[in-house]
Amino acid sequence: MSRDADPIELLIQEFSKFPGIGEKTASRLVFHLLRSPKEDGEALARAVLNLKEKVRFCSVCFNLTSQELCRICQDNRRIENVICVVEEPSDLIAIEKTGAFRGRYHILQGSLSPLDGIGPDNLKIRELLVRLQGSKVDEVIIATNPNVEGEATALYLQKLIKPLGIRITRIACGVPSGGELEYIDQVTIGKALENRREV
Repeated sequence: MSRDADPIELLIQEFSKFPGIGEKTASRLVFHLLRSPKEDGEALARAVLNLKEKVRFCSVCFNLTSQELCRICQDNRRIENVICVVEEPSDLIAIEKTGAFRGRYHILQGSLSPLDGIGPDNLKIRELLVRLQGSKVDEVIIATNPNVEGEATALYLQKLIKPLGIRITRIACGVPSGGELEYIDQVTIGKALENRREV
């Protein structure tokens, strides 16, 4: 589309690039902006520019932050000897919402996926190993996704971390709370059986 294209169509195209937003939703967003005061559009534009200019990776854990260290790395009340390794900042947010983990994090910024050209050098694996060497960390919890890429990443990390003498654990996978067995896929049921525990 040329630069002289219709501003409405241009913005619909831009909103449609967001995950989970189709053309219909993008159109609704654009028409909402058109009905809103000019100040709302300007505030949105400033917020997007601010996001792109100020947000960066935490220098320790690679979480998203607008400062040198993210709020979790700055928090002295967090447990320092346990690190939970996740794929993306959104995974950290999901764990934080539970309130069940009070340790530190390390965000890999993805998972191993040779078919997509993502190898160990494309992730923050080297930084994790540097962080672990000579540290007080007693346990690394590997919380990668329970899919092919996440499992491959977990196995690769285990191989690298094991020689350091640090305890390695993996988050349990299986039947979700409130789920019914007849509706759950075979892989999930298999994982649930593998990860069973004493009662």
